[in-house]
Amino acid sequence: MIASIFPYIRDILRLKTKPQRVTWFIYSVLGSISFFSQLAKGASNSLWLPGVITVNVVIIFLLSLKYGVGGFSKKDYIVLCIAALGLLAWNVTNEAAIALYIVILIDASATYLTIEKSYKYPETETVILWIFSSIAGLFSLLAVGSFNIVLISYPLFIMVADGSVAATVLLRNKYMKRRVRVVDK
Repeated sequence: MIASIFPYIRDILRLKTKPQRVTWFIYSVLGSISFFSQLAKGASNSLWLPGVITVNVVIIFLLSLKYGVGGFSKKDYIVLCIAALGLLAWNVTNEAAIALYIVILIDASATYLTIEKSYKYPETETVILWIFSSIAGLFSLLAVGSFNIVLISYPLFIMVADGSVAATVLLRNKYMKRRVRVVDK
């Protein structure tokens, strides 16, 4: 998981990968919330995933300010409003489990922006980050140790959401290459 950020940063600096700014901003905020909500519910070994993810996403968000895309569309503002409302709801409830599920909802909204971008422009993502992150979600899920719906929710979500970004990039790249071959013939 930690190693997956290096190819992503390399590709950002090479102007190949263009992170979606709103996605990475929201990931930065949410990573912190998910880490502390799981800590409050007694997580231990499964805390590695949100901790490492938070450090990684803050770095990528900072790079996205110069090298990224998005941030000013209607969809971006809608997702930011959903995030703000979710954070407000979390503050009102003051319950760690509710905060975690709000984080997952907001995270899903942010991930949608990257999936949409990746569908249109699959070449603007470094797929290895998303694959490793999805695998990390699986390992974190296995590290929980017992069936506790609150503790398994976030790693399960990360596995599915980041796997969805990876699948979008891989399938769209395959489609685009096949389409180019058909046009060239």
